[in-house]
Amino acid sequence: MKMKIQTSFYELPPETHNALRDSLLTHIQNLKDLSPIIVTQLALAIADLALQMASWKGCVHTLIEKYNNDISSMPFLIEILTVLPEEVHSRSLRIGANRRTEIIEDLAYYSSTVVTLLTTCVEKTGIDEKMFIKVFRCLGSWFNLGVLDTNFMASNQLLMVLFQVLQRDETSTNLHEAASDCVCSALYAIENVDTNMALALQLFQGVLTLETAYHMAVAREDLDKVLNYCRIFTELCETFLETTVRSPGQGMGDLRTLELLLICAGHPQYEVVEISFNFWYRLGEHLYKINDAALHTIFRPYIQRLLHCLARHCQLDPDHEGIPEDTDDFGEFRMRVSDLVKDVIFLVGSMECFSQLYSTLKEGNPSWEVTEAVLFIMAAIAKSVDPENNPTLSEVLQQVVLLPESVHMAVRYTSIELVGEMSEVVDRNPRFLDPVLNYLMKGLREKPLASAAAKAIHNICSVCRDHMAQHFQGLLDIARALDSFALSTEAAVGLLKGTALVLARLPLEKIAECLSDLCAVQVLALKKLLAEESTNGKSADPTVWLDRLAVIFRHTNPIVENGQTHPCQKVIQEIWPVLSETLNTHQADNRIVERCCRCLRFAVRCVGKGSASLLQPLVTQMVSVYQVYPHSCFLYLGSILVDEYGMEEGCRQGLLDMLQALCMPTFQLLEQQNGLRNHPDTVDDLFRLATRFVQRSPVTLLSSSIIVHIIQCAIAATSLDHRDANCSVMKFVRDLIHTGVANDHEEDFEVRKQLIGQAMEQHGQQLVTQLMHSCCFCLPPYTLPDVAEVLWEVMVFDRPTFCRWLENALKGLPKETSGGAVTVTHKQLTDFHKQVTSAEECKQVCWAIREFTRLFR
Repeated sequence: MKMKIQTSFYELPPETHNALRDSLLTHIQNLKDLSPIIVTQLALAIADLALQMASWKGCVHTLIEKYNNDISSMPFLIEILTVLPEEVHSRSLRIGANRRTEIIEDLAYYSSTVVTLLTTCVEKTGIDEKMFIKVFRCLGSWFNLGVLDTNFMASNQLLMVLFQVLQRDETSTNLHEAASDCVCSALYAIENVDTNMALALQLFQGVLTLETAYHMAVAREDLDKVLNYCRIFTELCETFLETTVRSPGQGMGDLRTLELLLICAGHPQYEVVEISFNFWYRLGEHLYKINDAALHTIFRPYIQRLLHCLARHCQLDPDHEGIPEDTDDFGEFRMRVSDLVKDVIFLVGSMECFSQLYSTLKEGNPSWEVTEAVLFIMAAIAKSVDPENNPTLSEVLQQVVLLPESVHMAVRYTSIELVGEMSEVVDRNPRFLDPVLNYLMKGLREKPLASAAAKAIHNICSVCRDHMAQHFQGLLDIARALDSFALSTEAAVGLLKGTALVLARLPLEKIAECLSDLCAVQVLALKKLLAEESTNGKSADPTVWLDRLAVIFRHTNPIVENGQTHPCQKVIQEIWPVLSETLNTHQADNRIVERCCRCLRFAVRCVGKGSASLLQPLVTQMVSVYQVYPHSCFLYLGSILVDEYGMEEGCRQGLLDMLQALCMPTFQLLEQQNGLRNHPDTVDDLFRLATRFVQRSPVTLLSSSIIVHIIQCAIAATSLDHRDANCSVMKFVRDLIHTGVANDHEEDFEVRKQLIGQAMEQHGQQLVTQLMHSCCFCLPPYTLPDVAEVLWEVMVFDRPTFCRWLENALKGLPKETSGGAVTVTHKQLTDFHKQVTSAEECKQVCWAIREFTRLFR
C-alpha cells in the first residue's frame, strides 16, 4: 500500500482520496496492537498520502484532534507524527518545491502543538520506556526538519527529561540510544548558533553535565553508552566549531568541549575516537583557512594530545604475528588515522613532530608494537617534512636501512613503507640510493614484505628517475623475474610502472632495445597461452600480461624531438600480431577484450602518429569483431584513434567509415527496449567517439549521413540517469553546437556554422523540449550544470529562435500534481524564461535551472 501511494498516486481519481485516507486511518487503529512493522508501514502510507493530497489541510491538527484523548491510540499517532517530517524530503515523492514549502510552513505552524502532545504523553505515562523511545524519536524527527521554535524548546520540559535520561546510570541501552539521537538532532538543528541562542545555551550546558555519566559508562565497560556519549560530544563540537574558533575559551567557545573529545580519545577502544575524526578534519580546515598564528598557538596543545592518543591507538596487539593487515577494520582505522594526521600536522609542525617521534625511538627502548606505531605515524608525515639539508631525515633513513632482519616482521614492513615515503630525501641525497635499494631488495625476496617493498621501489623510481637510470639493469632483472617474488597484482604492476618511468630517461638509442627486453616476458607468456590454446583447446586468462604491457606503454614516455622516429614504434609493431591474435581468440569475453583495448590504447598513445602502420589492420579487426560482439571498449579505442589521427587529411575518410561501421550495431543495441538504460557504457563510449570527431574533424562528421542518427540518439539519451553516460552525451551536444559558435578564424568556420544551423533547424525544438523534460523529471541535480551548458550554447548560436523553443518547451510541462497541488505558477514559468533568455553567462542559466527544477522534485 505504501509503495503504491509513493509511486503510483497519480493513478487515483481525486474523488477517491478522502475515502482512501479514512480507510487507512481505520486500518491503523484496528491493527495497532499487531506487529510494529505493519504500524510503521501504514503510518508511512498515511504520511505520504497527506503530503501528496493537497485537499487534506492541517493534517497534523486533524490527527491530534481525533486521537489525542485515547491513550491506546497514542503509539500509532506518534508513529505517524514521526514519519511525517521524515517523508517531506523523501526522494521517492516528487511533490515539488511549492508543495514542500506549503507543507513545511504548515508543520512549523503546528509544531508546538506536537511538542505539547509529546510532553503530556511523557507526564501521563510515567516511566514507560517504550513510550519514551517513541517520544524521543518523534521529537528528533521534528528537530531534523528544522521547524521547531527554538525559544519555545529552550524552556520545554522535554529537554530536561532528555538530559535526565542520559545522566541516569540505570537507563537501558535502547532508551539511551534514542535520547542520544534526539540530542544530536537538536544540536544539528541549531547549526546557526547566533539565531538560536536560547536553545544553544541550554544544549551546551546540558551536554557538559554528561561528563560524569561518560566516566560511569567507562567504569561499567558499557561500550554502547560510551559511543553514544562520544557522538553527542562530537556533535556539540561540530555545532559550536565556528564559535570556538571565533572566541576560544569564552562563553560557548569554551574549550572544555575539546577536552571532552580528548577524554573520549583516551578510551582504549579505537572505535570511540574514530567518531570524532570528522570534527578534527573540519577544525584543521578552518584554522588552515584563517591562518592566524595566535589561534594556532591556542589549538596546538589539543592537536598534540590528539596525535599522542592516535599513535597509541595505532599500536598492534603485542601478540600480533606477521605484517599489519590493511583490509580489516583496524587496518582501515589506521588508514583514516594516517589521512587525519596529514590534514592536521601543519598545526604542530611536521618537522617538530617527526623529530619528537624519532627521539622516542632513539632515546628509549620501546617495545616492538610501540616502535611500529611510531614508524607508521612518521610515514604519514614524512612527505610534508622539508627534505632540503635536513640532518634528522638523513639520520632516520640511515638508521632504518640498518634495521636487522631479527626485528618483528611488522616493524620491518612499516619501515619499508616509511622508506618509500622518503623518496624525496633519497633524491636530494643520492649517496643513500644504494643502501636504500639493497634494503628494499631484501624485503622484495621475503613473501610478507614483497608487495610493500615493490611499492617503495615504485615510489623511488617515480621521484628519483634520473638517479635510477644507472640502476636500470637491476630493475630489468627484477621485471624479468617478477613472478618469482610473492607480489600482489597491484604491486607487480607498480614495479613495472617504476621501471617504465626510469626507462623513459635512458638515452634514446637505448630505449628500443630495453623496452623490447621489458616487454619480452609478457609477450612470451601471451604466445605460450595462444600456443596451449591451439594444441589443447583450453582457454587461459591473459589479463595479467595485458595489464603489465599496458602499464609499460602508458609510462614509457621519452622526450622525442620533431622528426625523430619514436624509439617505441618498432617494439609496438613487433608486439601487434600477438595482441591481435589474443583479441581474436578471446573476442567473446568482454573482460579480456576490454584489457586488450586498454593495452592497445596506451600503445597508440605511447607512439602517437608513429602507430600509423597499425591503423588499417586495427580498425579492420575492431569493426569485424564489433559486428558479432559489440563490446563498448571498441568505441572507446576508436575515440583514441580519432584523437590521434583525426587532423590528418589522409585518415579522415577511413575514420568516418570506421564510425559508420561501428554505429550500425550500436544503434541496433540501443534501440532495443530499455536499450539506453541497459547499456550505459555503450552510450558513454559512443558519444566519446562522436565528441572526438567533433573536436578533430567537425566538417567530416557534419557533412556525413550518419550525423542525423547520432543527434537523434543523443536527444533520446539526454534523459539517461547515469553519471558517465549522461556527461558524455551532454559534452557531445555542447561541443557540436559550439563548433558553429566559436569563430577560431579557421577557414572552415562558415561551413561549420551553416551545417550546425541546418542541424539546429531540424532538431533544435526537440532538443530543448527533451532537455527541459529530462532535467525536471529524470536527471539528478548534479547533471544540471551540463544541461545548462548545452542550453547556453543553443542560445548563443541563435538567441531569438531559442527564446521561442524554450517557451514552447515550458508550455508542455504539467502545471499541477495529481493530488491537486500547484507544481508551477504562471509567474514562475515566465520568471524562469526571462532569467534564462536574458542570462549574460552560463552559470546564470545553471542557477535558474537549479531553482526551477526543484518545483518538480
